[in-house]
Amino acid sequence: MTEDNGRLANKVAIITGGVSGIGAACSRRFVGEGGRVVITDLNEETGNSLAQELGESAVFLHQDVTDPDRWRSIIDETVLRFGKLDILVNNAGIGAGGPIDVESLESWQKIMAVNSDAVFLGCRAAVNAMKANGSGSIINMSSIHGMNGAGFVPAYSASKGAVRLLSKSVAAYCGEMGLNIRCNSVHPGYIETPLLSNAINAMPNANEMWDQIIGQHALGRLGTPEEVANMVLFLASDESSFVTGTEMVVDGGYLLP
Repeated sequence: MTEDNGRLANKVAIITGGVSGIGAACSRRFVGEGGRVVITDLNEETGNSLAQELGESAVFLHQDVTDPDRWRSIIDETVLRFGKLDILVNNAGIGAGGPIDVESLESWQKIMAVNSDAVFLGCRAAVNAMKANGSGSIINMSSIHGMNGAGFVPAYSASKGAVRLLSKSVAAYCGEMGLNIRCNSVHPGYIETPLLSNAINAMPNANEMWDQIIGQHALGRLGTPEEVANMVLFLASDESSFVTGTEMVVDGGYLLP
């Protein structure tokens, strides 16, 4: 695809946590469909390498998503370089944490800061920027565990549940105000990413855990970052122009009864 005929032709996106896993897949998919992409992350080396790979349609900017001031500067730099902001993908996030009887307040607050507070900051910044366009699409990365919870990671589940309802609130507000800005959440199942692999392989019963996790998906396998990126692309494009305030589940049947 080229910028002239792609599904994101003439659209400008910010993708947080955009240098690996689902974020990198989204970055590549967006550029491949004619979009111009600002990739943000803490990993400067990998981010600069990815931006170089994607060419003039992509740029990397260092960002701590929990910093309100950096959000303002990211928006300003995006508009200065590409002229506007059409799409925000709030993808940056962290996992870990422990069960409720051992979870520390410090760990809980860190997970909430990255997975929930930062999404609020991104939505707030994006809505203000998108008002100038008269349209926009915000895609917030949640999780299957933002819908059903998970016993051993209460902080992660709570943070992703917050993303789900925040997305609905933003969608409702933008609709009520006639802003023509859509907001949706995406809920992946277990996806083949470095974050997941590192977490599982560090466990003493790693092989057993892999079998258990894979077996929980009706399709009998894990998902790929590209499969999630396809859903994000749909929500970013005009093909989803009548879709807002909903949860898009990409879970291989994990949430089936």
